[in-house]
Amino acid sequence: MMRVIPALLALLAVVGAASLYEPGKDDVIELSTTNFQFRVINSFDIWLVEFYAPWCAHCQALAPEWKRVARTLKGLVRVAAINVEEQKGIGGQYSIPGVPNIKLFGVDKSKPVDYEGQRTSKDIVEYCMNYIKEMVDNRLYGKRKKATKSKPVNPADMVEVTDSTFEKEVLKHKGMVMVEFYAPWCQHCQNLAPHWKQAASDLKGKVKLCAIDATKNTVTAGKYGVEGYPAIKSFVSGVQGEDYGGGHTSADIVEWALEKSGANLAPPELLEITSDAVLKENCAEHQLCIISILPQIYDCQSKCRNTYLATLKRLGDKYKKYQWGWLWAEAGVQPALEESIEVGGFGYPVLVAVNARKMKFSLLKGQFSEKGINEFLRDLSYGKGSTAALRSAELPRIEKRDPWDGKDAQLPVEEDIDLSDVELEDLSKSEL
Repeated sequence: MMRVIPALLALLAVVGAASLYEPGKDDVIELSTTNFQFRVINSFDIWLVEFYAPWCAHCQALAPEWKRVARTLKGLVRVAAINVEEQKGIGGQYSIPGVPNIKLFGVDKSKPVDYEGQRTSKDIVEYCMNYIKEMVDNRLYGKRKKATKSKPVNPADMVEVTDSTFEKEVLKHKGMVMVEFYAPWCQHCQNLAPHWKQAASDLKGKVKLCAIDATKNTVTAGKYGVEGYPAIKSFVSGVQGEDYGGGHTSADIVEWALEKSGANLAPPELLEITSDAVLKENCAEHQLCIISILPQIYDCQSKCRNTYLATLKRLGDKYKKYQWGWLWAEAGVQPALEESIEVGGFGYPVLVAVNARKMKFSLLKGQFSEKGINEFLRDLSYGKGSTAALRSAELPRIEKRDPWDGKDAQLPVEEDIDLSDVELEDLSKSEL
């Protein structure tokens, strides 16, 4: 009986605790039902709010991490907590299913975003910084245009792996792989499942998506320190990379994957259009292909041409995460191509971006310079810019030719004419 009393007293102490955070000592702001509207909803600041209960073991485990988050983000994001046991009704107002529950009140306070990542200070801080970056980009460049239509979901695009297949499917894969560690009973995992499958189809050929039941495949889950579900980890050519801490929609996953995979991509190859195969492989198989028509070699010798090509290669490297095709041709060599993209009469060089799936193109109307092309491509990356339909219903026919040898053009040598045998009649002045 005597052993039970200390344990009971300890339990009562936890249950009766007013808060997990100390005002004035912690950087965590304590909220209540009376000040929530004024401080959070009516504020222009970004708020990260934890809904908790003092008796909740998970809340107690989160508390030191939450204090670290508040200390790290001080001056950038207001980090707060609200005790749902004391502040009755607030949980129902925001449909809090259980505690701890973390919501980010960002630009639109009427639509708070649920944080569903790992409950570590590192993951939470990275999530907030990603949100801030996106908000700043939206203000600077305008809101990014999300893909309005995803690819049809193919169940085979998402690979289910196990302890025995993890090395083959993930570690030996050349390129980036994202792996979801899940538990079948986890509600967040169940909600994520359709988005994960959609993202797998949208990313096919760019980033591989896998899933592993961590409750059955405990060796792999333990090796990578999986403690909560879902946990999403990335691998690049067998090396563990950054953990995913973004949103759980397919659009969020695709955007993050493309951005991270782009950092590990080699610069795209800038190819001369010398055959139908070159055009098809680099246009039909990519979202966009960037095509430059450069002046004829007689008008722009090797030094001049190589300067243009160097500029295009630098920009190809800068925008490599979009995995566009990059091509060029000499003016007048591919007449069907020039006719289909309506570049006749513009003078050279010219540049267009072609969407072979929609058979549309967008023409650079600014200067053919690094700055001018960069502004054009930046607008394209955000879904801006005017387009026109290609004149043909399919990609134009390409004249097969040998690639440029990298040399200057050689003017034809004029033949010497021997005039020694030509008799010239001597005209007198009277005959003139």
